[in-house]
Amino acid sequence: MFEQLGLIGCGLMGGSFALALKRAGLVKRVVGYSKSPSTTERARQMGVIDIEAPSALLAVSGADIVLVAVPVSATEATFKAIKHLVTPNMLIMDVGSTKREVIDAGRRGLREHIGSFVPAHPIAGKELSGVEHADADLYAGRQIILTPIERTLTTQLQKAVDVWTALGCRVLKMSPEQHDAAFAAVSHLPHLIAFALMNAISGQTLGKDYLSLAGPGFRDFTRIAAGDPKIWRDIMVSNREELLEQSKIFQRTLQAMELMISSGNGDALEGLIEQASNTRAHWTMASKHNK
Repeated sequence: MFEQLGLIGCGLMGGSFALALKRAGLVKRVVGYSKSPSTTERARQMGVIDIEAPSALLAVSGADIVLVAVPVSATEATFKAIKHLVTPNMLIMDVGSTKREVIDAGRRGLREHIGSFVPAHPIAGKELSGVEHADADLYAGRQIILTPIERTLTTQLQKAVDVWTALGCRVLKMSPEQHDAAFAAVSHLPHLIAFALMNAISGQTLGKDYLSLAGPGFRDFTRIAAGDPKIWRDIMVSNREELLEQSKIFQRTLQAMELMISSGNGDALEGLIEQASNTRAHWTMASKHNK
């Protein structure tokens, strides 16, 4: 049971965390701050937070658990803003989709308080952003990846495991490097491809006509292209080395299939399609709600 959650970023991810903690009876009060005062006010009206804070620093004042739910590019500035009120007993977590850059930001911003920070990545989300879409069930049944570093306090790591577990999550631990490589492949690259495909089609003279003929397969394949542009810009730039490496691997595979098509080598093409089909048929998500 926590006395106070300091919520920095009262959007979808932060708002959903606050609602989930409240419903589970894990926190007595929530003090929230967002860069946009209207967002903070809306969060209070919805019951996501109990008190509006005028700054990130004051959102942390008196908190024993803090969630930083801001774009990756704003993480370091946020840490620097709150470091003077961070205590050794405080649990600080983020929800960023990349971890190495966030951890570097934590080292620079939190400095001697870095041990209180447990980097976290909930494998959850919606295409719709904003506190209006906050949902207490957003994290239920999801995987949560924790990427502690050598200076992470054991007590804080255990608190992080306990709180996510209490929200019905499956908690995994891995190194920041393993995390960023894996999610470049299974999340960041698919988003890049979906964005590029939508632009490739819409940029053609008859693009609108083509899109009007698209069916459920196209809808399902491109669903993630509706993601928040600012968030995905930050993720891709933050994890650019791993993302570009995965993009090269994908391009080599795509070019190999293009060569088979251009040469009319249907048997070889069918073999690669069958390989992909079998892999997909035998793949199952580790949790029922993964993004």
